[in-house]
Amino acid sequence: MTNPPVSVLVVDDEEPIRNALSRYLTKQDFHVHTAASGEAALEALRAHEDIALMLCDIRMSGMSGVDIVPQALELSPDLAILMLTAVNDATTAALCMQRGALDYLTKPVELLELGRTIQRALKRRDMLIGKRELDQHIKEEVERRTAEFQQERARLERVSVATLEVLVNALEAKDPYLRGHSARVADLGATIASQLGLPDDEIEQIRLAGRLHDIGKIGTREDVMNKHGPLTPEEYEHIKQHVVIGSQILSPLQHLGGVIDVVRSHHERWDGTGYPDGRKAEEIPLPARIIGAAEVWDALSTSRPYQEKLTHDQALRRMGELVGTVLDPQVFAALSEVVKRRRSLTFLIDSDGTQEMREWGVEHAP
Repeated sequence: MTNPPVSVLVVDDEEPIRNALSRYLTKQDFHVHTAASGEAALEALRAHEDIALMLCDIRMSGMSGVDIVPQALELSPDLAILMLTAVNDATTAALCMQRGALDYLTKPVELLELGRTIQRALKRRDMLIGKRELDQHIKEEVERRTAEFQQERARLERVSVATLEVLVNALEAKDPYLRGHSARVADLGATIASQLGLPDDEIEQIRLAGRLHDIGKIGTREDVMNKHGPLTPEEYEHIKQHVVIGSQILSPLQHLGGVIDVVRSHHERWDGTGYPDGRKAEEIPLPARIIGAAEVWDALSTSRPYQEKLTHDQALRRMGELVGTVLDPQVFAALSEVVKRRRSLTFLIDSDGTQEMREWGVEHAP
């Protein structure tokens, strides 16, 4: 099957030249359109989208070739444009090339040279089209592979976080007093963050930090973890290392970002006497201050081997005594508002192992 003839547009306001070029190109097996002005040339390009090359005189009455070139390329970006110019008009021809023309020929035109120039221009047009299509293909392939990579990375990130959460849950499952601690801290921390008006992405980071904040206790000795009496100074120093160990465990997971700093800093105190770095006040990241307050609340409002759980009023009063030393005043105010209005159901484990469902926060509900 033979290819259809290439369509060419001849633009010249001198009819004899226009007709002569048309006859020659037709004999060269081109499909020829003609136009006597720049305006007519643009109309022809609108009407015939298959025109591959335009042979255009530079100086015509009305619209000049300099003006035609950019408008023609706007209508047909792949159009190959050759200019026809007088011997003394090379500067204008160069300006046309700056605007997108591929080449120019001087009058009178030598027909054999015209044929060679047209073939060079068409080959260059084909090369540019092929390069653009290749670039587009490469771009689409890169975008596709990038999307696949990002999806796989997101999946691996989810798997890595889920695996860490399983470890935390397994750690807490060994101690009935700590069972569900990280989940409770995460939910309360997220609610406090919402009360403070933080954006959704930061709220979710705080929720994740709450779920992982005690991951470093994997490195804490069981005899220290399970001790019911007061800790010795050596044991206390040992258990303090869980924040450093936790941040080290998470440090290869760069997608966790600020979560790692929260894990390291959630035991810092407002007055600077916390650990591990002795940061104080606003030197401590706000998410770490939030998780720290949520953890204090959970420690006071649930049973522990070393203390009975406090009522909500008692826990709030006790936390109020820690404001300005342990706790950020702003974070405590938000926690108080959350606790006073919160109504939720929690499962409590009785000493005989049975479960009872109890509503908390009712006495403070609006």
